[in-house]
Amino acid sequence: MTLALQPLTDDDRELIELARRTVDTNTDGPDGVHTMGAAVRGIDGRMYAGINLYHFTGGPCAELVALGRARAEGARELTTIVAVGNEGRGVVGPCGRDRQVFVDYHPTIRVILPSPTGPGSALATDLLPGAYRWTP
Repeated sequence: MTLALQPLTDDDRELIELARRTVDTNTDGPDGVHTMGAAVRGIDGRMYAGINLYHFTGGPCAELVALGRARAEGARELTTIVAVGNEGRGVVGPCGRDRQVFVDYHPTIRVILPSPTGPGSALATDLLPGAYRWTP
């Protein structure tokens, strides 16, 4: 199954830029190949950024940190999320755990993803068809 991505909007590009600035400012450097920045947009247009805490035992992904920050600042309805890798790696798709969290907390959130022709977006539910729905 091929996922049909929607074209980016100016708001999407602004969100990507916030995630890029976040990871560039807080990168672990060339050896920090796992450093990721993320940004999420609330329904009111406000944006929230996060950075991952990579550790060999696991750690929160940048997307989950950004979601937590948005929640801590009162944002309950979110429209779009993106992750960007350090060292110019660009937009990176979410891991399976993140996809499950998106579906459970924000099933209608648009996720910006990389593709061979450039980034685009898809609904979280399209990334994890047939997902187990845990209701928080």
